[in-house]
Formats: sequence, structure tokens, C-alpha cells
Amino acid sequence: MILSKIINEKRKELEKSKLMLPESQLKELVSKIYAKSSFKRNIARPHHINLIAELKKASPSMGIIRGDFNPLKIALTYQANGASAVSVLTDERFFEGNIKTLKELRERVTLPLLRKDFIIDEYQIYESLYWGADAILLIAQILTDSELATFIKLTKDLGMDAMVEVHTEEDTEKAVKSGASIIGINNRDLNTFKVDLSVTQRLVRLIPDSRVKISESGIKTYEDVMFLKSLGINAVLIGEAFMQADDISAKIREIMRY
Repeated sequence: MILSKIINEKRKELEKSKLMLPESQLKELVSKIYAKSSFKRNIARPHHINLIAELKKASPSMGIIRGDFNPLKIALTYQANGASAVSVLTDERFFEGNIKTLKELRERVTLPLLRKDFIIDEYQIYESLYWGADAILLIAQILTDSELATFIKLTKDLGMDAMVEVHTEEDTEKAVKSGASIIGINNRDLNTFKVDLSVTQRLVRLIPDSRVKISESGIKTYEDVMFLKSLGINAVLIGEAFMQADDISAKIREIMRY
């Protein structure tokens, strides 16, 4: 299973990271950073569906998605075309991302940045703030109830937002119970990488109206966006459709009709 393979690799990476920059030193560096995330506010703006535009060079199921991958140039294009936030895939081994991309974007991009990775340790939360993330992704499936609640609280204490990703009824119940204020429904099964938009239709009714609701993966057309809006979704996270486009600006206009 690809997900367990990714998690095993992540544990090895973490060991190396902690040797290079011990957690006590990282916490000391982070204590000097003041953060006040605008991620939640940006993606919950009323009366229209908000866009979280993703930077994703590659994926385990597709290989290289975009050859001419220039994160800063693409992020500035997203910003100029009405995106509310930028999602940055930072996993190196399977998605060819890099956590340092966050810092590069932070210096030039005014939109809030979501770090999308497989977060399994508090160290990665401090690391996310250190490199410039406004928000982090927490995957309900790979965390226990207590880990999820602890990670959400730590993220909030550091001034960041946490988006909790779900794919099943069990995940959704866990996310709601954890107190997550932002819940992302992933239409992609991380075990098989199969995508089905009806996952959002099925799970959105289990999420209280007081939470910010996001639909992720497999969103390719304006009709998809309107369908998700009709379900009460606040924001859509779109990556592959933009990464595969020759003209990203035109593709955003086509899908979002801003």
C-alpha cells in the first residue's frame, strides 16, 4: 500500500531532520516567530466558492505532472488570478516537493500558504512555521484521536491553522470530534489513488455548518465546482488540472469563472 510506504519513508526522513536540527533548537528558533494565519478567513469568504490552488510537480500515481515546474512563477499566477490560498506539496520522495519552497514563496507571495505533507510528529508542525507555512494539513487516517487533537491545539497555539483531511465516515467523525475548524474531504483514496467526487457528496452532510468545508482532488470543470458549491462546500483545492495546463491563468478562468 502506497500510504504505508510513504509513512515509513517519512519516519526515516524525520530521524535525519532531527539529527540535523534537534527539536530543542527548532523550538528556540520558532519562539522568535510571530504568526497570525489568515488561511481560514481567506478560504471561508462568503457568497462564492474559494480556491486553494496547489503546487504539485509529481505524484506516485502520475509521475511527473509538470516538467517546467517553477513554484514562485506559478504561485504568483495563482495570486493574480483570484486564488484565496496556495497549497504547497513538500514531500520530496514521492511528490518531488521541497519544504524550502515555502520560504521562497513567503518572501514574494501575499496569499496564505498551506503546507501539504504527511505530518506524523510535532516536530513537523514547528518545522512548518519555521519555513513559512500559515497552515498545515493533518490527515485523519494516519493519526490517532489524541494525536489529532494535540496537533490541532499546537498548530493553533503557534498561530497557524490546521486543515484536517478525511476520506471516510470514520475519518469525518474523528475530525469533527477533534474540534477541527477546517475539514477537507479528499475525493482521492490514498490507498488506491482512485478519485470519486461523490465522496464529498456523501461526507459533507456529516460536517457541522460551523466548520469550514473543503473538497479536494478530481475537480476539473466549472460544473464540478458548481456541484460542490451546491453541497455547501466553502472552498475547492485544485492542483493537477492547473499543473497539466499550458496556460494556467486561462485554466483558472475556465474552472472558477472569476
